[in-house]
Amino acid sequence: MGDSVEVKVVTTDAALHFYDPKDVLAEVLTDQHEWNAWKKMSDPVMHIQLRNWADMFIICPLDANTLAKVAQGLCDNLITCILRAWDERRPVIVCPAMNTNMWNHKFTAIHLSTLTDVLNYRVILPISKLLACGDLGVGAMAEYRTIVDEIKEQVELLNANNA
Repeated sequence: MGDSVEVKVVTTDAALHFYDPKDVLAEVLTDQHEWNAWKKMSDPVMHIQLRNWADMFIICPLDANTLAKVAQGLCDNLITCILRAWDERRPVIVCPAMNTNMWNHKFTAIHLSTLTDVLNYRVILPISKLLACGDLGVGAMAEYRTIVDEIKEQVELLNANNA
């Protein structure tokens, strides 16, 4: 694997509640960036540009809302529009994170099945620990090292396929 990768962060407005984009050492893009970039028919469309640029798409964390949207094929924000236009030959890794009750809900199993069995996405399962809501249980995003190891494995596969 090479020494560096280029990362762009695409975030939902709701996710901005949890972090400040100024603290991120990468370009952070929101829905507003897409709409600000597009004024007329000949202008570039950001979700298509990002789809064409990226070799891999990682949703980390994947909340229950975005999981449901992706599984149903909805595309009402920058993230879901990129995925709806995504080249299915390129890997997608998702890292679910949600309350234990949401994780155990039947819809979650149905939606994850769509992502894995239909869309061929890689799912890094959540772990059990104290959650943001104060509950203790399964639903916390996997440890970062687990996620990084999966990303490295996918990069190596991409490099081997492009060699």
